[in-house]
Amino acid sequence: MNYLIDVQGTLIDDVDKLPISGAIAFIDRLNAQKIPYVVVTNNTKIPSQEFYQFLCDLGFKIPKNNYLDPFMTLEKVLHVKDIQSFGADEFVRVMDQLGYNQKATKPEAIVIASKKDFDSNDYASMIESILNGAKLVGMHATSIYAKDKRRYPGVGAILEMLSYATGASYDVVGKPSELFYNEAFRLLNSQTKVDSFNDVTMISDDAIGDLVGAKKLGMDTILVLSGKCKSKEEVLHVNSFLDGIVAHIGCIEG
Repeated sequence: MNYLIDVQGTLIDDVDKLPISGAIAFIDRLNAQKIPYVVVTNNTKIPSQEFYQFLCDLGFKIPKNNYLDPFMTLEKVLHVKDIQSFGADEFVRVMDQLGYNQKATKPEAIVIASKKDFDSNDYASMIESILNGAKLVGMHATSIYAKDKRRYPGVGAILEMLSYATGASYDVVGKPSELFYNEAFRLLNSQTKVDSFNDVTMISDDAIGDLVGAKKLGMDTILVLSGKCKSKEEVLHVNSFLDGIVAHIGCIEG
């Protein structure tokens, strides 16, 4: 078996950012048994190396080649530098560090990441830029954004809203884009020979934003109820895309 493993809500708690019960032991077991895996996170607030090191400092013994986040695939989707970023302040700062011009008077693209307090003015700015020709890009397409023990519309929900409002299509950098999953598949293949996505199991707390896309590519899917989703009843509408539902990752035998 080969695994793709989500982070927030799956390996670490959304509130305290500490390891979830059984998470470190699960990774340790995969390492000990030499089971191939890639940790796939939609982190957009901390530069890739810093977030990877944060996980290591928590006690996760994740090899560097077993880690992937959207910043690592961004240039494959975003081919322009004059952009307008929408997201948490931390995300905007990282985009500055990556060399994007976020003060362009006529941005060639708008890039959206998670933020709990988007308001109507933000949405109006997004719509105006899109109608003026800016490409619409989501750093990921999460269905729900969990923050401060509450749940907000995820980037995927916002992308759908903007597409409906403007008629524009959009591209996605992180999960559940096929590009991102293909890069994770490549990293799995650097560890062992994997014939297809049919040989991969995806573990996540986001049934819609992660697992539906994974299932469409042929992966087995396991939903953990330690993050965004709190009960089986919340995901009945996508139950056919789920091969298993468990309380937390510690309940899965590696």
